[in-house]
Amino acid sequence: MLKAVILIGGPQKGTRFRPLSFEVPKPLFPVAGVPMLQHHIEACAKVPNMKEILLIGFYQPNEELARFLVNAQQQFKISIRYLQEYAALGTGGGIYHFRDQIVSGSPEAFFVLNADVCSAFPLTEMLKFQKEHGEPNSFVILGTTANRKQSLNYGCIVANEETNEVQHYVEKPSTFVSDIINCGIYLFHPDIFKHIGAVFQKNQQDMLLEEPNNGWHRAEHIRLEQDIFTALAGQGKLYVYKTLGFWRNVYIHPTANIDPTAMLGPNVSVGMGVTIGAGVRVRESIILHNATLQDHCCVLNSIVGWESTIGKWARVEGTPSDPNPNDPYAKIDSETLFREGKLTPSITILGCNVSIPSEVIILNSIVLPHKDLNRSFKTKSSSSTASQDCF
Repeated sequence: MLKAVILIGGPQKGTRFRPLSFEVPKPLFPVAGVPMLQHHIEACAKVPNMKEILLIGFYQPNEELARFLVNAQQQFKISIRYLQEYAALGTGGGIYHFRDQIVSGSPEAFFVLNADVCSAFPLTEMLKFQKEHGEPNSFVILGTTANRKQSLNYGCIVANEETNEVQHYVEKPSTFVSDIINCGIYLFHPDIFKHIGAVFQKNQQDMLLEEPNNGWHRAEHIRLEQDIFTALAGQGKLYVYKTLGFWRNVYIHPTANIDPTAMLGPNVSVGMGVTIGAGVRVRESIILHNATLQDHCCVLNSIVGWESTIGKWARVEGTPSDPNPNDPYAKIDSETLFREGKLTPSITILGCNVSIPSEVIILNSIVLPHKDLNRSFKTKSSSSTASQDCF
């Protein structure tokens, strides 16, 4: 029997795609016309002998999340439960806090997936890999490749080329360590809780010495990446399954109306009811439901909000950060939104119901909902709280 845990985080996240994240929780943000979390659940439900999926996070229970869970259970015919943390406990603290729920029924193993990763999920391949490598109670990290600069934004894995055992692990190193990066998807034997428990005990002792009245919460805050993987590396317990198919290319919802002369990809999501006209170019972008991209417009490195319209020959563009055009698996770096107190978006985000007129350019800008723009803008925000001039 198998289980899966999906870490959905909490409401303070989602800053990178505001203002859209104001209207929908990050795990329910639509990718290819369905909530992002649904892709995780669908992948888990396809794994043979999967009995239960647990969502762990610190969102307050709400009608939108409850409705999604009911619909997902009905659609995928599997038990799905939400377990709410009392505070943000980290990627390791959350699963340790609910360890009794996870090991209930004695699963032989369980997956842990970060909800902000949307990809091809090679879960059955990871299961097969685990049986072929190390001891039955070994642990597996899903890894893929990145270039030298991009690897600095991820957990970096040094592995034995023959056995795939993880020999060294560093989370977001300051200098180059390895081109193999952590994808945020793991396969654990229940023995992982012994290792997390040891960190909890150490944290508890340290914190009680420092703050006798406030040690419990901080002791439970445990990070799988820095606190567990770093310690397990080189002990013959941790392995990496490397995949080249992790980063998906193009999602298109079946209700989208796309002219055959439009060119989409790589890394594009097109939502429900989207209309894309003749000669349109879309790359490295998310087009949310019922948006309209009129003839010959160009959308690069951007998120186009619900019900928004981009006029003919308009250009909506963010700035890519050092992708290698000759590498089919190249990734775009995740840049900070603010630098020296100023908003410096590296992508363009259009809120819902935004209208972009024909023949204008919107570059590296964030546009709040229900705006009708009448000219070109560069590196701006329509938020009155931003450091730049408003639209």
